[in-house]
Amino acid sequence: MAIKVHGNKMSTATMRVVACLMEKGLDFQFVDIDMGADQHKQEPFLSLNPFGQVPAFEDGDLKLFESRAITQYIAYTCANKGSQLVCEDPKKMSTVSMWIEVENHHFDPAASALTWELGIKPVIGMATNDTIVEQNKERLSKVLDVYENRLIRSKYLGGDWFSLADLHHLPNMHCLIGTQVKTLFESRPNVSAWYADISSRPAWLKTVEWLKET
Repeated sequence: MAIKVHGNKMSTATMRVVACLMEKGLDFQFVDIDMGADQHKQEPFLSLNPFGQVPAFEDGDLKLFESRAITQYIAYTCANKGSQLVCEDPKKMSTVSMWIEVENHHFDPAASALTWELGIKPVIGMATNDTIVEQNKERLSKVLDVYENRLIRSKYLGGDWFSLADLHHLPNMHCLIGTQVKTLFESRPNVSAWYADISSRPAWLKTVEWLKET
């Protein structure tokens, strides 16, 4: 059976999974979930993700949800295809895993809030909450200060090679770079160079083109 990704193209979590599939050169079937019609809160989607959040993933009889768990499944099961993304060396992989956790627990809460306020709300006709924007710009700035120091010593967050730790950042950064928040990235030379590097990868460029498809 073909790989199926059930999601929405405005969802950064969906983008994360698709970007990983692109890095591995894997074909997949995309099942569009109309979140405006609350399809993610109804059956049959709830049988794939009982929490009612996109994306959900199918590979044969395997069903997964949570985008970072899905990308790790793809990276490990297709380790010999496409980009490496993970490795067998426990010391190197523990560093990658640490930065995966940093993205999830420190970067994503602020970045996702800003993506919602500045990237999605204007598109769907909702008013931006300036207080939330300012609060999360401050939170994100502190995280990016840590990244700036890390990237003095390492080309990528997890080490000297592009890994899931870097890939997981791309969707939110892609959404934010077209907003006022871009100055937070551009004002930090190492963060700016890192983003320029990872956002120019062929697999990510393919993901961006996929997002434009109707």
